[in-house]
Amino acid sequence: MAFLKTILIILLVYYLLKFLAKLFAPKILNYAAKKTESHFREAFENQRPINQEEDESVIINKKPSRKKNDSEKVGEYIDFEELD
Repeated sequence: MAFLKTILIILLVYYLLKFLAKLFAPKILNYAAKKTESHFREAFENQRPINQEEDESVIINKKPSRKKNDSEKVGEYIDFEELD
């Protein structure tokens, strides 16, 4: 009889937890989403503000283009023969 009582208690606890999870899961997830959103919003607002002067001055450092001469030798040409 004790074995059946134990099984009954385990099943009762299982179904009670399952019911409570369905009841409170949306509220818990909503709370977690709001906390995460507020954390990201706070991090976004604490970033360094961009000055107008920095937006207007754009500096592009570019190396001067070098014309490639055909007379430059890169390496030695080796003629390979196909063997049968």
